Amino acid sequence: MKTPVLLSCAWLAVSGGAAAAERIATPLENDQVKVLDVTVQPHEKTRMHQHKVNRVMVYLTSGTQHFEFEGGKPSDLTWKEGQALWSPAGGMHTAEITSSQPVRIIEVELRKPGNPARSPAGPLDPVKVDAKHYHVEFENDQVRVVRVKIGPGQTAPLHEHKLNRVVIYLTDQNFKVTSADGRIETPQHKSGDVSLAPPGKHTETNISDKPFEVFMIELKS
Repeated sequence: MKTPVLLSCAWLAVSGGAAAAERIATPLENDQVKVLDVTVQPHEKTRMHQHKVNRVMVYLTSGTQHFEFEGGKPSDLTWKEGQALWSPAGGMHTAEITSSQPVRIIEVELRKPGNPARSPAGPLDPVKVDAKHYHVEFENDQVRVVRVKIGPGQTAPLHEHKLNRVVIYLTDQNFKVTSADGRIETPQHKSGDVSLAPPGKHTETNISDKPFEVFMIELKS
């Protein structure tokens, strides 16, 4: 699936030389990724900067952003709440949130190139065995980004995750997870949480009375 390309800036806003973002947190960092959870105020123009690594941007609120590029043409970006987009490394630029409300963005910086030997595909690939709940948003040589939606009381059949994956929760989670060897866990998360999940084989049941939705960013490094 073709990767949508964009440039988006979340955390370099400055006002009088001080960081203007309302909140900057690093919920996850390891040798594969650095994840930033950022809330940016509107109409705070960033200083000139560049992003040296590719990123996956997950937008928890809707918004718009304006860019000015060094030696290039300006551009604008509009996104919707609950959207994931690809943001490649790019040149020097400034950016400004032009929508009227603060925006919250989960930014996943990819620290390593993709490895052709690392693939999420397999006979129990959830995208294949459970297309009802797992949908590929986009894929490239570094990541496969999958949107997961499981309704209240619904179960995802036995499937296997072959790679490490960053999970970004768009809703609360209240699950029963049964591993292939029969071990049962009951993970819970809040909307906006971020976690790192290792490879594994299991079934999953949404034991909440509300729909469940996440982005799963599978790391091919």
